[in-house]
Amino acid sequence: MTAPLKAADLGVVLPALPVDREYDPRYAEVVEISPLIRRVLARNPSPFTFHGTGTYLIGRGKVAVVDPGPLLDEHLAALQRTLHGETITHILITHTHSDHSPAAAPLKAVCGAPTYGFGPHGAGKRLAGVNVEAGGDMDFQADIEVRDGDVLAGDGWQVECVYTPGHTSNHICFGLREEQALFTGDHVMGWSTTVIIPPDGDMGQYFASLQRLQSRGDRRYYPTHGNPIQAPQAFVTQLIAHRRAREDQIAACLAREITLVPAMVAVIYSEIDARMHPAAALSISAHLAHMVANGRVTMAANDAAAGAYRLA
Repeated sequence: MTAPLKAADLGVVLPALPVDREYDPRYAEVVEISPLIRRVLARNPSPFTFHGTGTYLIGRGKVAVVDPGPLLDEHLAALQRTLHGETITHILITHTHSDHSPAAAPLKAVCGAPTYGFGPHGAGKRLAGVNVEAGGDMDFQADIEVRDGDVLAGDGWQVECVYTPGHTSNHICFGLREEQALFTGDHVMGWSTTVIIPPDGDMGQYFASLQRLQSRGDRRYYPTHGNPIQAPQAFVTQLIAHRRAREDQIAACLAREITLVPAMVAVIYSEIDARMHPAAALSISAHLAHMVANGRVTMAANDAAAGAYRLA
């Protein structure tokens, strides 16, 4: 009986990422990060959120809140307690997944600050008629829609908006100029790679957004989940190499006549917990869509129903 094929049998070396999973989850407490940055962690740990959503506070006295997080009474109370005696002037939303934006509405109801974001869930693709996945916060609508290059000014700080579609079509990062720091939402995380869920999630856009960050001079990244990333350009370079090698693994599967996504997942992710395979299938599907778009892979019309792919 032939042994099941494993990732190592594909002959592709997948560059290891320097992931950081050492983390002290201090829920409902304020953590001092830098002279201008504090963080409050929501108690919503999961395989997709790591230990939970880290809500960042920019400034002192008059502050911006980045990604208020999920609808959790404990978290909202912690934010209000932390900011007692201070004024929230901006509520910034990186994107509209349910662990990032839902708490914006009750927070705004308390403080009256406007919300800022690229737009509603799927805003980057709706005009093209793309139906987005249902896992988003469909109720969110920014009071003020921002675009790439916009600068938001507060009391002692300035934030530049950096449009980074890929994880979602409305994903935007926020660069704190005073500290050359970038709040990266889910675009770049130090504890794990980012899940890309088509059709709103787009691997081609994700690659382009990563390459754009390489040209910036940010000194530190603050993802919504996990620790700060201390050497961001090097990390992004390794992340791009990791993603490209993943596509080489997919091509190696196709060369072996492994043409269906579940079969690819079973080989490429043979070493990880099978409970994560559904998420891995989404990532593989996103890579395949990118490979079809750039001409590396094709899906013949008679294969469409079966979902089989071929090397071009």
